[in-house]
Amino acid sequence: MEDKLLVLRCKRGSQEALGRIYEKYKTDMLVLAMALLNDKSAAEDVMHDVFLSFVMNIEKFGLTGSLKGYLLTCLANRARNLNKAKHQQGVELDPPEPVSSGSDEPLRAIMYNEQLQQLSSAMGQLPYEQREVIMLHFQAGMPFRTIGRSLGISANTAKSRYRYGLDKLRIIFEKHATDNEAKNES
Repeated sequence: MEDKLLVLRCKRGSQEALGRIYEKYKTDMLVLAMALLNDKSAAEDVMHDVFLSFVMNIEKFGLTGSLKGYLLTCLANRARNLNKAKHQQGVELDPPEPVSSGSDEPLRAIMYNEQLQQLSSAMGQLPYEQREVIMLHFQAGMPFRTIGRSLGISANTAKSRYRYGLDKLRIIFEKHATDNEAKNES
């Protein structure tokens, strides 16, 4: 309900409402963009492009579902298009950059940052289609039927990509744990 009011206020020219929408969803958008692109600069650009497009078309916009879901779907589509363009041009994406937690406790911040780096690295090893479905389901909280519709695939295909992606992540993390155990034993 809050989102519908914010959109209505934006249509009436409220900069405050626009700022509230941006603040409310910028972290979710950036996390999804980072997971899909593995490039901080590109992720920020895509996030801002999506938000700018939303603002430029606010007069025609009609909120029928979740604003968060809408913004994250737009972001996923824009990231997919960017990945396709880079792939067609033969440009490789940059390796994942460290993401900081912003925590004040140094030890906790170090551990959190290391976990984020490991997750980012593992996500970067997944095929884009699996990474996209996992992030849309986890980050956007989108059901598989909605993910399928937004990607032009069946809900069952979305579920399969999700399951295969999670299986692959499990293998990656198990290998990482095994490698660390072997390293500690030597």
